[in-house]
Amino acid sequence: MKKTAFIAMVAALLLAANAWSAKTTLLHKPAPDFTLKSLEGPNIKLSELRGDVVLINFWASWCGPCRQEMPLLEELNTKYAPMGFTMLGVNVEQDSTAAKSMLAELGISFPILFDDQNSVSESYDVIAMPTTIVVDRDGNVQYVHHGYKPGDEDKYQDAIRSAIRQ
Repeated sequence: MKKTAFIAMVAALLLAANAWSAKTTLLHKPAPDFTLKSLEGPNIKLSELRGDVVLINFWASWCGPCRQEMPLLEELNTKYAPMGFTMLGVNVEQDSTAAKSMLAELGISFPILFDDQNSVSESYDVIAMPTTIVVDRDGNVQYVHHGYKPGDEDKYQDAIRSAIRQ
């Protein structure tokens, strides 16, 4: 039993170190540029949004916390869009059928992009669902958050406000 507990503790520490490493390698550096197909049809390129504060949320339909968080992201989008803010939801599933159904059910209006090859999520070191990134007006990563639990949206809001004020 002691050996099992030790192995579990080491695994937890390695995961935490990996999450910290992902946060620190992106912070205050240029956000990796990407172009992805959107639900509405046209491609969206991150660098074309320069001048806006951009929140990028990587999610999947099978992710319970993603489903819980999505309506709260919609509220943030509605609140901050008039202030030069763009919300992007990036679905990471190879088959988008379930994602499209979930979006229709939840009534999400912000742009949804599809990273079905996971190339963008890899460039952003996405290690958990959901992962939320805030990019400032100059295109630099200002905030990285892995996972979601109730109340995390307050952290997103603080990061958005800070980036808007800059």
